[in-house]
Amino acid sequence: MPELQVEKRGAVAIVTLDRSEVRNAVDDATARALHQAFLDFELDATARVAVLHGAHGHFCAGWDLKAGAVLAGDAAQNIPRLLQQLDYPPDEAQPLGPMGPSRLLLSKPVIAAIEGAAVAGGMELALWCDLRVMAQDAYFGIYCRRFGVPLIDGGTVRLPRLIGQSRALDLILTGRQVLADEALAMGLANRVVPSGQALAAAIELAEQIAAFSQATLRADRLSALTQWDWPQREAMEREWQGGRECLGDALAGAARFAAGQGRHGEF
Repeated sequence: MPELQVEKRGAVAIVTLDRSEVRNAVDDATARALHQAFLDFELDATARVAVLHGAHGHFCAGWDLKAGAVLAGDAAQNIPRLLQQLDYPPDEAQPLGPMGPSRLLLSKPVIAAIEGAAVAGGMELALWCDLRVMAQDAYFGIYCRRFGVPLIDGGTVRLPRLIGQSRALDLILTGRQVLADEALAMGLANRVVPSGQALAAAIELAEQIAAFSQATLRADRLSALTQWDWPQREAMEREWQGGRECLGDALAGAARFAAGQGRHGEF
């Protein structure tokens, strides 16, 4: 699809979100395309590391609230359909997440190259990645807080595991903006580079990782990801069960966004 491109540079797969009119926000079709792109990466024996980034100066503005606003017009009919679509299938090994790949546990690493906004579900996509290379003027933020949209793509699971519960709750409860220097200090970003250089730096990092012996690297990575008290899938399922009751609020918030409220970080 034209809103998602995948290219190969040697052992590195580059996945590019390209929806400039909505700062690379993800709708249903884009989520499915992202999910398939990373399944294809997983199965590609010649690809060792993937880089996820957004075209036109932004990583990802999250779930496409304008698409959600359309569903809000008949929430009574659409919420049951959304629940059926997004619930965890009991026997699905690599389930589709609301933002696409956010429920996947891949055997190979993914690096986020972040320019501009990585907010709401876009921040959750960045958290799903193993490492985050961030431009100096880029920013994180759980901006969905002001629209009543829950974190259902791993945000409440991965963020505390990355930066600690106290810092995570600060970001989750306030929805405030986090600039690059603070993100680096708290461990949310792994590298900060000059504006416009995040993709090149992420590809360089990916090539360094791809040059290592892959069997031991992947074994160590998997051990690090699965050593928490709750297995990741169970933690993700518990997160979803908490957020699935909030879809009515989420659609109402999407309608407020489409009507012009809460833009540019305004609460």
